[in-house]
Amino acid sequence: MRITRIETFLVAPRWLLCCVETDEGVVGWGEPVVEGRAATVRAAVEELSDLLLGEDPTAIEHHWQRLTKAAFYRGGPVLSSAVAGLDQALWDIAGKRLGVPVYRLLGGPVRDRVRVYGWVGGDDPAQLGEAVAARVESGLTAVKMNAAGVVGRSPTVREIDAVVERLAQVRAVLGDDRDVAVDFHGRFNAAAARRVLPLLEPLRPMFVEEPVLPEYGHRLADVVGASPVPIATGERLYSRGDFLPALQAGIAVAQPDLSHAGGISEVRRIAALAETYDALLAPHCPLGPVALAASLQVAFATPNFLIQEQGIGIHYNREAELLDYVLDTGVFAFPDGHMRRTEAPGLGVAVDEDAVRAADRVGHRWRPPVWSHDDGSFAEW
Repeated sequence: MRITRIETFLVAPRWLLCCVETDEGVVGWGEPVVEGRAATVRAAVEELSDLLLGEDPTAIEHHWQRLTKAAFYRGGPVLSSAVAGLDQALWDIAGKRLGVPVYRLLGGPVRDRVRVYGWVGGDDPAQLGEAVAARVESGLTAVKMNAAGVVGRSPTVREIDAVVERLAQVRAVLGDDRDVAVDFHGRFNAAAARRVLPLLEPLRPMFVEEPVLPEYGHRLADVVGASPVPIATGERLYSRGDFLPALQAGIAVAQPDLSHAGGISEVRRIAALAETYDALLAPHCPLGPVALAASLQVAFATPNFLIQEQGIGIHYNREAELLDYVLDTGVFAFPDGHMRRTEAPGLGVAVDEDAVRAADRVGHRWRPPVWSHDDGSFAEW
């Protein structure tokens, strides 16, 4: 079996998919994307394709090493995301060729179902309670919210109180039998995070995500030490090397993204590294169907897995929805807040190629919002 063609598809609302074809008719799908930089990653996939065309697709580790180390400049979100999507597609081919799901190639399942959570926003607190109630109605038992919208790096008393009030509003809707995670998005500085985190403990968030920006990772241990709430981070970390300092700082939850952190191959290694630090895995995934499918394969085979993010119904999905690009939407059903393990081969999702090709003809140019304070200075997104 040899790789004969690699295609990419720019599909709404903000995703990039790739398709790896072989001379035996087995096709693998991946999702290599940096949100807001999809066209840039598309170019990187095309460049990396030169290393794969004509090769045996089942030599996955060989290809991962070559894709990540065959050039002087390595890593970073663009290159790691390009590798991630290609890696997902190679695992998909391997599973389909053998007629087994990828999780069996990763050592077999350690669970029958995966708990998932959904986004409820939080930038606009007026609609927060309604959004949470809708998520509960859909079957979810856990949600994640933003701690704040546009906020100062050193927040005022009113801004701090507003964070607590938002979380209290969500807790009131969820009750004590469901969970909520709070995403700081690095919008506070380390000192402010240390002030805010203890105030959230009485409301028992499952974890607080990204309390400081990744470039201030050297302050992460200070924040963890001051926090009674479990700390999570990792959506903007792209390798084992990136995660090691965060784990050494004492984070409780590692959040690599299967479409950013080198794909299935590297995230499996990140999960194993996290286990040695008694940390759990909760992959980041507000993305499309292939990224979610790849995340689930890892979750089914990972002992220290906690919960899986998924983007069905997320507020970013306006022009299209995750389920628009799959033939069998049942694989992503979560009637009781969990997605079930299946025996479907490969990544376990049947991509609707006609829908993907039609979407690519339209394409997208999604860009993240640019936020500013009242004085015109830049605000963290």
